[in-house]
Amino acid sequence: MGARKKKAAEARKEENRTRCVARLVDNNTSPRKARLMADLVRGKNVDYALNVLKYSKKESAEKIRKVLLSAVANWQAKNENSRVEDSHLYVKEIFVDGGRVMKRLRTAPQGRGYRIRKRSNHITIVVDSKVKNENQTEE
Repeated sequence: MGARKKKAAEARKEENRTRCVARLVDNNTSPRKARLMADLVRGKNVDYALNVLKYSKKESAEKIRKVLLSAVANWQAKNENSRVEDSHLYVKEIFVDGGRVMKRLRTAPQGRGYRIRKRSNHITIVVDSKVKNENQTEE
C-alpha cells in the first residue's frame, strides 16, 4: 500500500472513531415518504429535531425519532465526560437510502397481473457537537 493511500485510510479510521452514527435497516416505508421527514431535521439542533418528529403525524417520523435518540446515545457513549445539554448537538447528516423491494402480484382484468413493489428504506443519522470537547485535541 502506498504512503498516500495509507495516510488516507488512517484519516478515515480516525474520523470513524469520533463519528456518532445510528442506522435503521429495512424500515418498511417507502424512501420517498421518509425523506420528507429527514429533510425537516437535517442540520437542525437535536432538541428541535426531536420536537418536530414527536408532534408530526407521519409514520416515518416516529422511526426517525428513535434512530435520532439512538445516535445521541451513541454520542454519549463515546463522550462520557461531557453532558449532552452543554455540547449543542445537531444533526450533521441524515439520509434515507432505498432498501429491499418485495415484489408482489395483484390480480388484474382479463387474466393479467399487475406488479406491486413494496419498498423499504435504510435511515442513517450522524450527530455531532458544535462545541469541541476538551479531550479532543487538534493535530
